[in-house]
Amino acid sequence: MSLNLDEKKAVVAEVGALVAKAKVIIIAEYRGLEVRHMTQLRANARQSNVYFRVLKNSLARRVVEGTPFAELSKHMVGPLAYSIGSDPVATAKVLHEFAKGNDKFVIKAGAMANLLLSHKDIASLATMLSREELLSKLLGTMQAPIVNFVRTLNEVPTTFARGLTAVRDQKQVA
Repeated sequence: MSLNLDEKKAVVAEVGALVAKAKVIIIAEYRGLEVRHMTQLRANARQSNVYFRVLKNSLARRVVEGTPFAELSKHMVGPLAYSIGSDPVATAKVLHEFAKGNDKFVIKAGAMANLLLSHKDIASLATMLSREELLSKLLGTMQAPIVNFVRTLNEVPTTFARGLTAVRDQKQVA
């Protein structure tokens, strides 16, 4: 089913608005993949706030033209699905996890601002901790000295109270 000129302009405008805010674009070949698997991938992408769509390569080239993702246009050959996200790790994780279970889904390339990513780069990105996990680890690391200091301060009255309890118990027994 072919799109008319107005529909093509609307698609380019819609995807262009997303690309302007995007931190990463990953393209993958889906040749031979069943519809139910694509539906599952779309649902996973939606849960992770990743825009996932099959686009005509000519339209995708127009979208990335003049953006930091322009280098990606030389990899736009064949039946491709485009994933656009604001969190590079989450976007890579969704696609990498899906690709592990489906050998017909092949991640071709990706791009971050002025940086072209290979399949191996995307796999490495997918194994990184997410932003939320990194922030929680940082917070735990920052809180550790304070927590230990409070425990140390709390230990003095606790030890004193245990000593008084032990003396009281000895006097009751005697």
